Amino acid sequence: MKINSAKFVVSNSQVDQCPKNPFPEYAFIGRSNVGKSSLINMIANQKNLAKTSGRPGKTQLINHFLINNNWFLVDLPGYGYAKVSKSNRREFAKLIKAYFTKRKQLICAFVLIDIRHSAQKNDLEFMAWLNELGVAFYIIFTKSDKLKEDQIKATVDQYNKDLEEYGWLENPKSFITSSTKYMGKEELLNEIERLNQDVFKSQ
Repeated sequence: MKINSAKFVVSNSQVDQCPKNPFPEYAFIGRSNVGKSSLINMIANQKNLAKTSGRPGKTQLINHFLINNNWFLVDLPGYGYAKVSKSNRREFAKLIKAYFTKRKQLICAFVLIDIRHSAQKNDLEFMAWLNELGVAFYIIFTKSDKLKEDQIKATVDQYNKDLEEYGWLENPKSFITSSTKYMGKEELLNEIERLNQDVFKSQ
């Protein structure tokens, strides 16, 4: 897929106020400081479409970006550690739950994982929760430029073993990415294009 246009549309604190367009949506989510904004900018071929910050937890709203005028990339608040109050974290959790349970335009989620770290409990629990909801999702391993090839393989293999403990019939597909090296961009966009084709055929 070639990205011809990418623009910010709206931020919302309420799911009911999200765009009414029937365009397919792909939600990007992960723990704070996982490199989500950098990945979005890489996908969109823009340096500052999504605001990057050294302060974890900056994304606090549902952000819609219109790509190629026919699908939405949705930036969701991070879960896990963030320098915000407990009450705010509860509000983020409510917002995330409302989005995944109410948003009919959602095709799938992309869960971002920092490949430098072993499997984290809140990541695994979040993916198990998506599975219980019946939300299709993929894993995106970020910051792969920080590891050697054999380290990447070992981390992904161990992650798959940890996921198998949940007894799923099949582990989610994963992508190896690096925003600084533009790794995984083509594979990721090709998968979204394939999913879009299925959506548009059914309309």
